[in-house]
Amino acid sequence: MMNDGDVARQLKQMTDFIRQEAVEKAAEIEAAAAEEFQIEKLQLVEAEKKRIRLEFERNEKQGDIKKKIEYSKQLNASRLEVLQAQDDLAMSMLEAAGKELLYITRDHHVYKNLLRIFIVQDKLTKKNPEQSLLRLKEPAVILRCRKEDRELVESVLESAKNEYADKANVYPPEIVVDRNVYLPPAPSHYEAHGPSCSGGVVLASRDGKIVCENTLDARLEVVFRKKLPE
Repeated sequence: MMNDGDVARQLKQMTDFIRQEAVEKAAEIEAAAAEEFQIEKLQLVEAEKKRIRLEFERNEKQGDIKKKIEYSKQLNASRLEVLQAQDDLAMSMLEAAGKELLYITRDHHVYKNLLRIFIVQDKLTKKNPEQSLLRLKEPAVILRCRKEDRELVESVLESAKNEYADKANVYPPEIVVDRNVYLPPAPSHYEAHGPSCSGGVVLASRDGKIVCENTLDARLEVVFRKKLPE
């Protein structure tokens, strides 16, 4: 039989063993928890790094897009400014050229010869930049001019008709000067926004279906458009 001392020693051994087992188990649990904590911490750190990197890339892309949009706006604004400057310059040149036309009509000798040419020629166009006979090719036409040009026009009608007849190899046409409807007068400072005509003539068939505008303004417009950059 075991005496009290043996029982005490055995109990002590058992308690020491249980305590040691508990300590070792606690150490294992603590080590596992520490390892799990480190893994979770690393995962959280990597996830945060990824979030920050994606956020940075998104902001960087947005910044690039904003820069491109701003650059495009500035480029378009610059182009519009250049186009506006070109348009302003072109219009000022057209206006200056229009004023020069008024001097042509003051020289009656030059203007009289020009009226004869206008009656015989077709309208100046890109497809037809050279001289040509009347596009109308009608035996009878109606002619409109400014009221102040009527006498000059009537003075060259006969020579214009004969010139056309010689070139077209036809009988001289009948040209009727319209005394009811005249072209507008020359532009003036008093009626700057009203209709005006710097000179020239408008020819039309009797039925009015074919009209040939050979005014100084119309010719200037055609020449001006030809000179504009594409």
